[in-house]
Amino acid sequence: MLVRTRSLAALTGAALTGVALAAASLTAPAAAQPSGAPVDGRTVAGVATAGLGRGVEADVLADPAAGEQDQLVEPPGPLTPRGGADVRMPASYPHQPNLRVFPRNDADATERNGTVGHADLAPRLTRLMERSDRVSTQVVGRSTEGRDLYLVTVTAPERRSETAQQAAWRAEIKERPQRAARDRDLRSGYKTPIWMSANIHGDEWEGTDAALRVIERLATTDDDVTKHLLERHRIAFSLTLNPDGRTHATRSTSLGLDANRDMVTLATPEARSYVRTLRAVQPLFTADFHGYTDVLQIEPAGPPHGENYEYDLFLPHAYAIARQAEEDVVAAEIDGNTYYDRDTGAVVARNTRSVKIPYRDTPSGWDDYPPVFTAQYASLHGAVASTVELPLGPTGRTTTRADAGVNTEVAVTTMTSMIDYVHTHSDAMLADQVELFRRGLAGAPKVPLTTENVGEVPGPDEWKPLWDAAHDQGAVRLPRAYVVPAGSRQRSSSDAEDLVDALMFHGIEVERLVAPARVDGATYPAGSYVVDLHQPLRGLASSLLALGADISAEVPAMYDISAWSPGYLWGATVERVGSTTDRAIGRTAPVGRAPRGSVPPGARYAAFDVAGLRDHRALNDLLGQDVPVRLTEDGRGVVGPRGLRAAREAAATYRIGFTTASRAEYRLAEPAKDLTIAYAGNQDDRLSLLALGFDDLVPVSARGIAADAAAGNATGLEGADVLWVGSSLDLPPGSAGDARVRSWVRDGGAIVGRGAGAFAAAEAYGLVSGTAVTGDPAGNGIIATGTPGDVLDDHPQRQGFVYPAVWFTDLGTGTAAELTYGAFLAGHWPRTGSERGGAPVTGPGRRAAIGQAAAVSGKMGQARAFVFGTSVFFRTHPRGGLSQAATAIHWAAR
Repeated sequence: MLVRTRSLAALTGAALTGVALAAASLTAPAAAQPSGAPVDGRTVAGVATAGLGRGVEADVLADPAAGEQDQLVEPPGPLTPRGGADVRMPASYPHQPNLRVFPRNDADATERNGTVGHADLAPRLTRLMERSDRVSTQVVGRSTEGRDLYLVTVTAPERRSETAQQAAWRAEIKERPQRAARDRDLRSGYKTPIWMSANIHGDEWEGTDAALRVIERLATTDDDVTKHLLERHRIAFSLTLNPDGRTHATRSTSLGLDANRDMVTLATPEARSYVRTLRAVQPLFTADFHGYTDVLQIEPAGPPHGENYEYDLFLPHAYAIARQAEEDVVAAEIDGNTYYDRDTGAVVARNTRSVKIPYRDTPSGWDDYPPVFTAQYASLHGAVASTVELPLGPTGRTTTRADAGVNTEVAVTTMTSMIDYVHTHSDAMLADQVELFRRGLAGAPKVPLTTENVGEVPGPDEWKPLWDAAHDQGAVRLPRAYVVPAGSRQRSSSDAEDLVDALMFHGIEVERLVAPARVDGATYPAGSYVVDLHQPLRGLASSLLALGADISAEVPAMYDISAWSPGYLWGATVERVGSTTDRAIGRTAPVGRAPRGSVPPGARYAAFDVAGLRDHRALNDLLGQDVPVRLTEDGRGVVGPRGLRAAREAAATYRIGFTTASRAEYRLAEPAKDLTIAYAGNQDDRLSLLALGFDDLVPVSARGIAADAAAGNATGLEGADVLWVGSSLDLPPGSAGDARVRSWVRDGGAIVGRGAGAFAAAEAYGLVSGTAVTGDPAGNGIIATGTPGDVLDDHPQRQGFVYPAVWFTDLGTGTAAELTYGAFLAGHWPRTGSERGGAPVTGPGRRAAIGQAAAVSGKMGQARAFVFGTSVFFRTHPRGGLSQAATAIHWAAR
């Protein structure tokens, strides 16, 4: 199925291409070599194609942002990363391939501030490679619009045998850390990696230019200090993590998503490339360059501090690096730079000898709690990591040329200072990285860092007097393992497989039971997945699978989300088992190829559970092919003899299992329809609907409907089965637009959506009645839910995500509660509005939501409505919520 849309240039900030949307598709490398195999010599072999979807060639866009012609855009396919996800690293250095040169874009935003455009990168890198055998370049992915993502490595040349030894040592550090700690050859010969990245927010430009300056300096300077530096390190640079946004002056990628909120969800090819590169480089230190905070800001961050980080191995050097960079920047006295007055909290022009370090200077609101950002995510992979915010922000759409020059100088000085620190202290930092992996493999009990033990931490100690009770880590009891059960204990087998695929993409070790295992009174059948927390990346595994904590009382405000768990929000049943000191869970074997879907041989009627995201994609694919599919009362889709061939294709494509059904089951079930959905909302609504396989989408808005109806034109509702409201649809009563919608509803149109705006729309047209209450707009997290109604009870889920929560009271006759709120489980949402510690509150606390309706349904004649108060489409992350929305859409359209 193909969706026809306008060119990518016309859809800046909202484009979809075949390289889009890992909310439904994580795509494996498409090269023939095994994952992790080295790239040889100067060839282009092994150039990664992370994120390429079905039907998209590697050279899909010669000019990604040019032209007004229609583009054919294919929705992404099923998850397929289980062959491995690592970037292929060179077999020797230098690695200097021919780079594809992109044509210039006449509307490139970099023309306004004088920074380097993406089209200039390949020529500049080619010239650098011609000048120096220290410079290597790889393409490690493609952006949403198809631009190459470059990884540039500067290091002393290496023969194949030397590069192979470095790779062996890198693996030893992570996989055999106890041996690595004793390996003298490793300690003396390992070239510790340093990684600088930039421009993941497309309208934060100057980190890219600074990186090019530093690369050129390292490549061409012949003093003994530089030579020694490059003999002891590989210094890697990701020049621009979001070249589409760089070109168009947008913070987001061209999917409309913020890639620096996407490290857990991996909905963007840009974030997927970051994760793959991080795994391949395994940096000792990494810094990601951003902007703009009026004054240079260098992490580490302030409280609250996440339970799964090893802060005693992170903070000593992270703070020392920030302090050294501060000293070097203020000593440089860069003309036009700004400084931080620590007495008043003001940004000033005079040199106060200070920049801003959140750990020292920001008591709340710039925290490192969620691992959705680059630096925080990298910390869970064993890196000391920092987000760097450059000072001078845009005037209009871009920074001025003068301010861009200041920012670039500041970034060059900061990068150089950080590289110098790591060079000086790499032995101690490497020992800490080895220790992080050792703790994970050993399954050592997690010891939180608190005021009671902070004095015992070795290494630089300038950070210690700043640690107080507000910084204390919460205690965490790690299980021995997380089990993703097979069989009847599993809510959705397809969601379970998708979760395992995602875990493996992140580098988490997953095994499978080869025989039933009984643990804590429960029996897990063979085929169940086991994520044993005795593994190097146990902190990351715990972050992805654990519930998290209720941190509402710890700080008055959070910088971003406070809960994010795929283990609780992605639709699969996941159970924590035992304690970290317990013995291993059952007999397991490494996970092999993903299970293949099938239809029972000889079946004339076949059924599949419509429980998970891939199940809904399969359902909509079959309906789009005009295959008759009927939906049963217990949440299955049934296909008859006419559809069996398509069912077999769907089973293979979406990896879902069909079972034999009867003719009676088919006849008693209700026919499903291939739906056309008009939607009023943002990128979360559009991308989530596409992820579910609803590919016949028509964007509408209140303003557009009003104008078209007044002019007697089509509004977009004509031919639509469902109107999805993700924002609002406020039309003046009695207006032409209101009359058009009212007529459409009378004819059987359905309204489905999320939030108070959707409830107002459904109420305005007589489909529901009651009061919508919006909680504290900053309150977010995971909340328990019950399923008292009939629509969502076939495959019920026990929790949902809110940001913010909306609930419905005083329900009128005919309006039914389909979900209810229970206890708040994890995140940041005070019980009452008065508990925000002085932070502004404009909505009630969580106590008011308990027991209230979290989703409602209603009917009027042939028309139906369903409204969620949970944030089912938030950044496409709560995939269980996506499935609930699809169920509600098909129910409403009957």
